[in-house]
Amino acid sequence: MAQRLKVVVTDYIEDDLDWEAEQLSRAGIDFACYQLKDRPESEVIAKLQDADIIVVNMLTMPESVIARMPKCRLLIRHGSGYDNVDVAACTKHGIPFAYQPDYCVEDVAEHAITLLFACARKLPRSQINLEQASGSGQWDFSNLFPIYRMEGKTLGIIGVGRIGSRVAAKLKSFGLRIIGNDPYLDERRKSEIGIEFVDKETLYRSADLLSLHTPLTDDTRHMINAQTLRLMKPTAYLVNTSRGPVVDQDALAEALRDKVIAGAAVDVYDIEPPPTSYPLFDLENAILTPHIGWASEESGWAIRQRILADITAFVEGRSAHHVVNQEMLAKKA
Repeated sequence: MAQRLKVVVTDYIEDDLDWEAEQLSRAGIDFACYQLKDRPESEVIAKLQDADIIVVNMLTMPESVIARMPKCRLLIRHGSGYDNVDVAACTKHGIPFAYQPDYCVEDVAEHAITLLFACARKLPRSQINLEQASGSGQWDFSNLFPIYRMEGKTLGIIGVGRIGSRVAAKLKSFGLRIIGNDPYLDERRKSEIGIEFVDKETLYRSADLLSLHTPLTDDTRHMINAQTLRLMKPTAYLVNTSRGPVVDQDALAEALRDKVIAGAAVDVYDIEPPPTSYPLFDLENAILTPHIGWASEESGWAIRQRILADITAFVEGRSAHHVVNQEMLAKKA
């Protein structure tokens, strides 16, 4: 009798994974789920020993773990980024690695736009102003101004892929000049997106609003730093819904305190959740949200269905939909 496949989830954010358990049971696949994110590495390794397919959310997957997953034939990241997974180690140990880049495109784009508007219209500061006026019995807008009209201003987008291009498309009707920078796009795709592409320095200097949609790589880590922040206008706003380390958080905090730029909105952090020492806490020109840009009822179910589709593809002898280390597929062929 053939041995049953086993799927193991290392950590998850859903209330439960009963739906996954039911779907996999119907397919004759064993299933186990754990919350291993903050557990010792030895415990993580022990739980993964008999897994054919592993689904990881926020757990860090270094080579020291990947090398000791003897049965694993597919690793799936529950999410659109994968800087917590050593992809080179997956390839070295013969494991295809897949991720889910398109389950929350609309949601992150909507969240980025929400933060752009919240910055430009100074919404959190406006509520504080209202509460103060309610207590004093008279309006005082002196701590809100200046507020600038968004129409006619320049929006800069760094990373004009799935999400960045949706931000551009959604904002084209708002009368903004939209410029972008993305070294990975060919001329045909740039033409399809229909915005002006410029070099990074021009983008930094020109943007009244700057939205980041780039993956975390060696090239993008601390891409926003003290030097690049000084290139920006003192009236400019920065929004980061990509990855926390793309921005040097200490440099950004200093720039906000010194009014080098007008403000920033951040949804992603170097450490998540950020510690109480996070330098942007208590800065009135910083808007902070709890890495929630991906979230909607629709996206929550979309990623679960996409992961199940990848598992089904594996069982049927096909490739998962978005395999990062494509060389593994070539070897399989």
